[in-house]
Order: sequence, then structure tokens, then C-alpha cells
Amino acid sequence: MKRTLVHAALVALLVGSAFAAERPLSYPIVGTGQTKCYDNSGEIAPPGPGQPFYGQDAQHPGPQPSYRDNGDGTVTDLNTGLMWVQTRVGKVTWDAAVAGAAACRVGGHSDWRMPTIKELYSLISFTGGFHPEGNSIPYIDTRHFGFKYGDPSAGERPIDCQDWSATPYVSTTMNGNATVFGVNFADGRIKGYPKYRRGPGGGTVNTLYVRYVRGNPNYGKNDFHDNGDGTITDRATGLMWSKADSGRGMNWEAALACVQTKNKENYLGHNDWRLPNAKELQSIVDYTRAPAVTQSPAIDPIFQTTRLSDGEYPFFWTGTTHLDGPPDRQGTAAIYVSFGRALGWMQFPPGRGDYRLLDVHGAGAQRSDPKRGDPAAFPHGRGPQGDVIMILNYIRCVRTGAAP
Repeated sequence: MKRTLVHAALVALLVGSAFAAERPLSYPIVGTGQTKCYDNSGEIAPPGPGQPFYGQDAQHPGPQPSYRDNGDGTVTDLNTGLMWVQTRVGKVTWDAAVAGAAACRVGGHSDWRMPTIKELYSLISFTGGFHPEGNSIPYIDTRHFGFKYGDPSAGERPIDCQDWSATPYVSTTMNGNATVFGVNFADGRIKGYPKYRRGPGGGTVNTLYVRYVRGNPNYGKNDFHDNGDGTITDRATGLMWSKADSGRGMNWEAALACVQTKNKENYLGHNDWRLPNAKELQSIVDYTRAPAVTQSPAIDPIFQTTRLSDGEYPFFWTGTTHLDGPPDRQGTAAIYVSFGRALGWMQFPPGRGDYRLLDVHGAGAQRSDPKRGDPAAFPHGRGPQGDVIMILNYIRCVRTGAAP
């Protein structure tokens, strides 16, 4: 009798384990689509284990984007289970974008919604590249989704074609602007965009594009589990993370090398760690948090995150190269995610006044840094909003781990 009970319990345990192993993920992370390898200067042949630059995005491809055109103005993402309106709604205010979801009837469906920033970011493809001189490639699959750049004849820059998300920033940017996160599929970034634009004559309502979504209501919702051994498993994505970060900053080549060293040391009992790609790292941002509001970075406190000596939080490298900028800079930058304030140096009055260090894009922004160099060479950042250039960024390791 005892043997029978033990046998039954063992069978139940094995069946339960098999079911857990086969249980579909509620928040699958789609690969970035990046298939080429890069060093600090441009494209290279794929490096091997132990060689410089080994372990970058293209060498850990993950699930590749896969879409189905339903022939009715909708596209289904076969990885995430999300269905999208194929063509974006023209530029509208954020309030109008939110209200428009309820009225949308594309494909005969009446349950469309504004996408969260994590849902919207699932569509980004880092096979794109922005070239100010022209011949740009959008950071979205234009075989399935409608897209167009900003219209210079209407006074727009090519990058003035951003998409709203449904995710407001819980703090403010630019010294008090109410802000909503969005994705720019022209230049491959997440930024916080102001609801209102300020000008000499007062404020005007900001307008961006919007693309509605339906299905998989659990997409973007994490399910973290502390394994008690220095690792954190997200049972929604199937990814295992190091609980602690690197505790020090390093350039991109050193970041990739650091992960190789940890694998040789069997870090936290595993030897298959990698630098997360852009979409993996963005998956652990907690957009309900911001330093100015929650006195914490935009990440679940189950993780340990280093605070810098100036009170700010570090940027975190990914293994994804950012193909942005003029041809002589293609491949020289890599993606990072800012869990703290996404800082920039702004002049007041603009163009001639004193520089102020502000949260210009919001905690949870995704941008890119040069892969190498001296941060001191950028005393007031770079670009129209003075984006702070850190270069010596931190890392948090990831691996594909079984959900407990």
C-alpha cells in the first residue's frame, strides 16, 4: 500500500513538473531580430567563445518575430498572442488616443485598447537604422505594419513620428511636464513625451500616432520569484536574472567580457549567463516607479540596484547594437535602459542660458551610448536634449531558466 502511494505521488509530481515545463508563458519576449555582430567600429564576423565581443545579441537570438496578416486590417503576433491594428491612427492627443480605442471597430472587434509601453515595445526590431542623410530603415516590420516618417515639407523632422503608449510617467520630465511613454520606431528608442508642448506663447497639446491592440491581457505583467540563491526568476517570461547588478560601470566590450568571466566561474551555479538584449532588459522595468515619486529606481525592489555617489542610478547595458546616426557611427553605439532618471543637460533660456541637469525622458527610457570613450568628453551630453553620456554602464546578467 505504501509503495503504491509513493508511486502515485511520484507520478503526480512528474506529471505536474511536465505540465509546469510546458505551461505557455504569459509574457514571452520576442527577439530583437538582430542577426549581425559588431565591435566598437562596425560589423564583424561572429566572435567565438573567449574572443572579444562574444555573447552579444545576435549570438543569443531567442524567438524571432512572426506575424500573420489577417486580411481584415489586423495583424496577429504569433509569439505574444497580441492582435494589432495594421495602420496607425493619425497624429492625435493622448486623451483622444485613449478615447479612440473604445470606438475602434477594425476587423469587427470592439475590445481594442491603447497598448502599454511593454506591449508597444514588443513590436520593435533592431534590424532598423536611422540615417539623417536618408535611406533609413524603420525599427518595425513594414511588411506587416503601416509606418511613415515625419514630413519635412510640413516642418517636421524625419523622427517626428512617435507612437503613444497607454503608460503615463508617474513623475514629470523637463522640470514639470506631464509625460507619457512612447516608442519612436524611426530612431529605435523609448522616451517620455510631454502631453503639452511649452512655447513662448504658452502651451499646446502634443500629438503623436497611436496603434491599438487586443488580446493577451497578461502581456507585460511580471511574476518574479526570489530563488534564495542570488537569482530571480520571472515566471511570466521564463527568464532568470541575477539579483545583484555588477556594482561597477564598464564599457560595452568589458561588459560582454565580464559575462564570459562569470560563466567560467559558474556564477550563482550557472555557466550560461548572457548580457540581456534590449527587449529582455526592458521587460523588468517597473513603470509604476520613479525616483522622484517612490524614492526607488523603476524596477521591482526584489532586485538589488546600486545607487551612485551623486544619488542617481546607473544606466544598464544590453547586448544589442544600436544602428543609429550617420554612416561613420553605424555600429558604434549599444542600447541601454535607464531605471533611474533619464538625464539630459538643458539650457535655460534655450541655446544661450545656464545648463541644468534634468530628467528629460523618464525612468524606464531606452536610449544608447557610445560603446567606448571617455564620458568627460561629453560635459553637457549629446543631442538636442543633452542626453547624458555615461559609457561606463552597469550590467545585470540573464539566462533562460525554468520557472519554479
